[in-house]
Amino acid sequence: MKAQKAVADYTFLVAILILLFFGLLVLTSASSVIGLQKFGDSYFFVKRQLLYGVLPGIIAMYIFAKIDYHLWKRAAMLIFVLMIGALLLPFLPGIGSTLGTAAHSWIILGNISLQPAEFAKLGSIIFLAAYLSHQGEHIGKLKQGFLVTLGLGMIPIVLVILQPDIGTVSILFAILYAMLFFGRAKYTHLAMLAMAGIILFLIMIWAAPYRAARFTTFLHPELDPLGQGYHINQAFLAIGSGGTFGLGLGHSRQKFAYLPEVHADSIFAVMAEELGFIVATGFLMLLVYIVIRGFQIAKHAPDTFGQLLVAGIISWFIIQSFLNIGAMLGLLPLTGVPLPFVSHGGTALMVALAGVGIIVNVSKQRV
Repeated sequence: MKAQKAVADYTFLVAILILLFFGLLVLTSASSVIGLQKFGDSYFFVKRQLLYGVLPGIIAMYIFAKIDYHLWKRAAMLIFVLMIGALLLPFLPGIGSTLGTAAHSWIILGNISLQPAEFAKLGSIIFLAAYLSHQGEHIGKLKQGFLVTLGLGMIPIVLVILQPDIGTVSILFAILYAMLFFGRAKYTHLAMLAMAGIILFLIMIWAAPYRAARFTTFLHPELDPLGQGYHINQAFLAIGSGGTFGLGLGHSRQKFAYLPEVHADSIFAVMAEELGFIVATGFLMLLVYIVIRGFQIAKHAPDTFGQLLVAGIISWFIIQSFLNIGAMLGLLPLTGVPLPFVSHGGTALMVALAGVGIIVNVSKQRV
């Protein structure tokens, strides 16, 4: 069958743009108090999101939607090398920065701060899609296929572990696992990898007391409501206060210095508090629709590389969303993972929109 040319999946694109607009609306409200307190401007964070996330992201999405996605397969090795180089930059004096966090995750270029790990998410997907499409049936072989692919995929993960950023590590590992799954690795090999991932997760918790405290708090948040359990208990209070219809947009009480990181990883709790269960459920349904539509695009992609590329990007979006929302609902430990297209973060939004552009280009060539 011949690929259909130049007919993008506009339904998918419109759904993404609705999500982006809604995210900006929620961010404007959620970040108003902290923006005023820290910078004297209620719109500080949404302005930064527009300038460093939406504007370059829309440009990247447009450009990537125009570029034939097969180019990324030819450039996969170069992308992999550049990605590894970028992940090393945060460790360099004068360039790398923690920006007040515990992780060396940032690089500072003049007035611009970037998080290389965000580029690593899309870079890993492109490289693994190209490598797995080249491997073909060899992925079923343990030594020549599965372990080699796993070893290459673990290189960026190890570099992020060294930062350390356990939230991004979780996302990158989940992306690697998803790519191996869609690349048709054997279930026995995937089961062994899942066990190894659990062991690695437990080792990372054991190696850092603060992670162990977080994990214990996840299991019993009521034991330390003013200490390690403060964040999750305030999130529960925010979500519960929203009820069915919410307190109204802009009327959150928890964003007044009660709930930490209201503009970042706690933004779903503020959304639920202000807009209520019905809107929060509608938001989740929109995410599910985007995932279903995305996998439909992957299914009709003209080749294996296109299928893996789209499946990987969609998996990234849903995995990160699940980690964020699951933490706010007490289903998963807190890892500081932002909510895609909603949380403040220019680098994250720009790269996510670039990924959307790639999906749009693949949809133009569907069979």
